[in-house]
Amino acid sequence: MTLLDKDFLLTNEWGKKLFFDHAKDMPIIDYHCHLNPNEIYENKNYENITKLWINEDHYGDHYKWRLMRANGVPEELITGNGDDYDKFMAWAGTIEKAVGNPVYEWTHLELQRFFGIDEPLTTKNAPEVWKKANALLATDDFKPRNLIKNSNVKAVCTTDDPASDLHYHKLLKAEEKESGFRTLPAMRPDNLIQINKPTFADYLKELGEQAGVEINSFRDLVKALEQRFEYFNEMGGRLSDHSLLTYHFAEATDEELDSIMKKAAANEPVTGLEYDKWLTMFLEEMMKLNKKFNWTMQFHINSIRDLNKPMFEQLGQDTGYDAMGTQPDIVDQMAKLYTKMQETRDLPKSIFYSLNPNDWKQLVTLMGCFQEGGKQKMQFGAAWWFNDTAEGMDTQLRDFAQQSLLPNFVGMLTDSRSFLSYPRHEYFRRVLCNFFGNLVEQGRAPEDEEYLGKIIEDIAYNNAYEYFGFFPDATPDELFGQHENRFQY
Repeated sequence: MTLLDKDFLLTNEWGKKLFFDHAKDMPIIDYHCHLNPNEIYENKNYENITKLWINEDHYGDHYKWRLMRANGVPEELITGNGDDYDKFMAWAGTIEKAVGNPVYEWTHLELQRFFGIDEPLTTKNAPEVWKKANALLATDDFKPRNLIKNSNVKAVCTTDDPASDLHYHKLLKAEEKESGFRTLPAMRPDNLIQINKPTFADYLKELGEQAGVEINSFRDLVKALEQRFEYFNEMGGRLSDHSLLTYHFAEATDEELDSIMKKAAANEPVTGLEYDKWLTMFLEEMMKLNKKFNWTMQFHINSIRDLNKPMFEQLGQDTGYDAMGTQPDIVDQMAKLYTKMQETRDLPKSIFYSLNPNDWKQLVTLMGCFQEGGKQKMQFGAAWWFNDTAEGMDTQLRDFAQQSLLPNFVGMLTDSRSFLSYPRHEYFRRVLCNFFGNLVEQGRAPEDEEYLGKIIEDIAYNNAYEYFGFFPDATPDELFGQHENRFQY
């Protein structure tokens, strides 16, 4: 078997049938990513593959950066000001050592699907790969909008601060018919969760100015957030996203919250209990707003950020110094939050992700306690980050299937900063089809292609289309016409 041949990850005949006849050509809804909307709008060709793949102005792929550091590559050739060709050669030397790592497979999927390069990347052939890839990057097909459109993507949800004016989303909305897909905002209120930052007071002022509300109290903040929900909703926003590194349920009065907010704005230390009270009551209000606007609330939990403090001070966040969290009772604490909010019928549609797979069985059984008010209102999210492997995906699918209704799953997302990440959907779909093929081989699912094929098509695309409601006005085909993935083999 050759590297990433047509049947890779497909180990049974039913898996192959389901992938090639039902999964491969389905469109994509990328409901959570970190693409920059201004790059989508400006639609400029990348100068070379290093700019697109590794680093541009300290903004790049921290999956790759971690591996390059492990291979002894100096920081100058990772996030620094080293020559782009030298950086690419350093990556080629790293990828030779990465066999068994999903990044090895993703890298070669991208080379095959986008650039038509089938051989493994090595230091020996890297100069030729550099030339061929850069020649293609100069063409119209490799402008950001065409990379999205020609990957058969119908909607992209970026990650946006509540205080954003969504300037580029407005411009993209006016041109979406020409672009062939929708670019939609998703609200990520990190600056209201991380209240110990010295910039908290300035941020409250910025948010208040955008919302037209002077924020002097917690209730003022809630009023400002409701205005931002209205604005994001008008721009097509249908999700919020919340990063909970740790969480402890602790309720508080408005007076307590006002005091905590004033302390944080004055850069005075906030105690652990005060922070828990702030976060709990903030999340309760966010849940109410998500429910009111019929949004989906995503929870990304149990990670540890910026462990290498000297490098954090040098490079900032999201640069490859994060790890899996280990709070053992975080799901228990979230259960208290959901139990409280169910009492007032304020539970929104929710997707739960944890970076620690020890939480998975707890999460998938937790969500089963609150399934009401719609099909699979509570979702167990795709294998996330360090679990984003073939084996991690298979485990997530098995846990979902064994404890809930996997055919209702909203499927894969890229969670990426790269315009070349869409083959990750193919990767997931192969794992998905192989999972169901194994069930057939074991006599645990019927040999019924119509039945199984519909399940695969639903998880690949249809469920996300129905669940999120990104297209209330017309179907994607009516809006944009029919497109195919031009970057498949």
